[in-house]
Amino acid sequence: MNTLKDIENQIHTSVDDYCKIAHNWEFNRNNPIIRLHEPTFGAEEINAAIDVLLSTQVTMGKRVKSFEKQFCDKYNFNNGIMNNSGSSANLLAVSALCNSDISPRLKVGDEVIVPALAWSTTIWPLIQHGLVPVIVDIDKETLNIDPKQIISAISSHTKAIMPIHVYGNPCDMKSIVDICKEKDLILIEDCCEALGAYYANKPVGNFGDISTFSFYYSHHMTTLEGGICVTNNNELAEKMRILRAHGWIREVNNPTKYAKKFPEIDPRFLFVDTGYNLRVTELQGAFGSVQLPKLESFVEKRRVNTKDWNNKLNRFSKYFDFQKEMQNGKSSCFGFPLICKPSSGINRRDIVNYLNNQGIETRPIICGNICRQPAMRKYKYRQFGSLVNADNVMDNAFSFGNHQALNDDARNYLVEKIDNYIKGLGS
Repeated sequence: MNTLKDIENQIHTSVDDYCKIAHNWEFNRNNPIIRLHEPTFGAEEINAAIDVLLSTQVTMGKRVKSFEKQFCDKYNFNNGIMNNSGSSANLLAVSALCNSDISPRLKVGDEVIVPALAWSTTIWPLIQHGLVPVIVDIDKETLNIDPKQIISAISSHTKAIMPIHVYGNPCDMKSIVDICKEKDLILIEDCCEALGAYYANKPVGNFGDISTFSFYYSHHMTTLEGGICVTNNNELAEKMRILRAHGWIREVNNPTKYAKKFPEIDPRFLFVDTGYNLRVTELQGAFGSVQLPKLESFVEKRRVNTKDWNNKLNRFSKYFDFQKEMQNGKSSCFGFPLICKPSSGINRRDIVNYLNNQGIETRPIICGNICRQPAMRKYKYRQFGSLVNADNVMDNAFSFGNHQALNDDARNYLVEKIDNYIKGLGS
């Protein structure tokens, strides 16, 4: 008779066998497709998730805590608060910094400086908490927030800066940290596109009062959906653990502190603040623990792709500008952006349609200039300057996939198609 362990081994073997046959993401010239992303996970992650399901212990617990510790140990953070998305990580970070128990804190009407080239859910938590986004332009080479614009945009109402490491390219963190110290500003570091990136030999996320990461399916590694807030401030960390789940104390490191104040209330259901339900499942914790040791190899492959494309596409510099890696930075190369020069005769929409028809998936760079998105018309914000560089990216730039499944043949195919498109411009 088979034991439960025998059956479990049979399941694992079957999953292994299935993935060996069904999961082949290598580029095939006979059916040429270059997707924006291919899965980073396989049999090992699927079996880890199955083990969680078989255990029936699926709600947030020891596996999530184990992954939080694993992530913090790897990148030198004191506290990690895993949640259900990078967007939720931004929401949780802003909510904690606006909480009345936190000092210094952000208050309604305070200004937060953000780059124009942004993702929507970098901006929405600020607006949802009554803060005023101050939108500044980007550096045209790195595509990151321009520190010179930050300095010029600061007013008496400015209380925080929220930079974004665009496409894994680290921001000029020395300049930004210096500004925050000089002006006594809170620093929220949006690292959702920058897993595995470094600035001055330090992992990104180590510069902010709170920093956020995303583990979405199409990112460098995945927990399917998921994100994490990291901070070296224990008070902020405890507040985020409370806000993450209903406002109760169940996940805090020191529940006794609260339970002693309210002995008449069952500590398992003691609510000490407002809150959300931004929790993750044990499946996601297990997934992350398998994925994280693979992250460095995924990032290195993206860097190899980027170096190769930079070398091969450089001959088209008459037609395109390229994202420049930040000095003292090590990009994790989230995607590969191309910016069509207005003088080149290339229409972004035309080349995107051409590439898509050749099996090469493309997308805009983040949201483009966030000020031009119609949702922004509904809410209060302050635009500083003309945002010409962000406009240029929105009007003339696109990106294609840069992931671990690409090989030499895939990269060469893409270069050939761009070459063919440019040759056809004169016809």
